[in-house]
Amino acid sequence: MKKKIVTSEQAPKAIGPYSAGVRVGKFVYTAGQLGIDPKTGDFVLGGIEAETSQALKNLKAVLEAAGSSLDQVVKTTVFLKDMNDFGAMNQVYAQYFTENFPARSAVQVARLPKDGSVEIEAVAVLPG
Repeated sequence: MKKKIVTSEQAPKAIGPYSAGVRVGKFVYTAGQLGIDPKTGDFVLGGIEAETSQALKNLKAVLEAAGSSLDQVVKTTVFLKDMNDFGAMNQVYAQYFTENFPARSAVQVARLPKDGSVEIEAVAVLPG
């Protein structure tokens, strides 16, 4: 199987030597998405809720550029700067994943790129 690199103008550019997404066979693997506004390159204001919402918008953009969608996500990993933010993150997450929930892991990490509060990555299938 050949891999296809996925990019989207609707998601922030990679800040290192990695791809926003990779499509292989019937799967899409995304890089972790932060709460960065792709137009400004800065974190959105509004705390964990705003960052989570933007991270999920960025994730959605990468998935759609690959030909998939949030509905096709089978697994997410959520990285939190502070596990005390889990409840607030989860409330926003539940607005994006409303049924047929993907499997999920959530972990607290020592630090995220650019000192973000949350980073979310996903594995999705291609429809059909």
